Amino acid sequence: MSELEQAGSLAPEDQARANLYGLLARLFYAAPDAALLRAIAQSGEMQAETGSPLAIAWKRLVEASAGANAGAVREEFERSFVGTGKADVTLYTGAYTTRSTVDSPLAELRGELAARGLARRGEVFLPEDHIGALCETMRHLIAEQRADLEEQYRFFHRWIWPAATPLCNAIDIDSNTVFYEHVGSLARALFELEHTAFEML
Repeated sequence: MSELEQAGSLAPEDQARANLYGLLARLFYAAPDAALLRAIAQSGEMQAETGSPLAIAWKRLVEASAGANAGAVREEFERSFVGTGKADVTLYTGAYTTRSTVDSPLAELRGELAARGLARRGEVFLPEDHIGALCETMRHLIAEQRADLEEQYRFFHRWIWPAATPLCNAIDIDSNTVFYEHVGSLARALFELEHTAFEML
């Protein structure tokens, strides 16, 4: 590899962060199919500090994926996050941070995304404060835009961190979550690690 290629490559730790955000985005957008469950199940152990919350959460998700049935996980996703009326758990972060309909931050979020050249695709109907969309934006900031840590910090702490704990708590206590309890645990571990790391900037 040339010096130029090395200079342009993403650091391993940032690639790992981007990959985790990308996986969470995918899992929060829709239930995993059999191929994705198999891919997760066949993944190796995380290259992280042994016994860390993130490494433990990843190991448990890998184990859960190995024993999961795609159809059952899809039904779980529908029951917990979609529902026929009001879903048991909402994946929209504004539900955990907005005190009134007047205080809706969606316009601010859309403006910030637009300033970064990002917008909701035409075929996507989910509002931008969906946790899947926010995780995908973090992946994009890290891996595609190569935004500096200060920019990543501002986006994370404005749009993800305020809802992180109540959202993950809601997933954890929902009686329907079996597979997604592990997804929520992985999200919590990543968000808490990110918060701690960003606070050291």
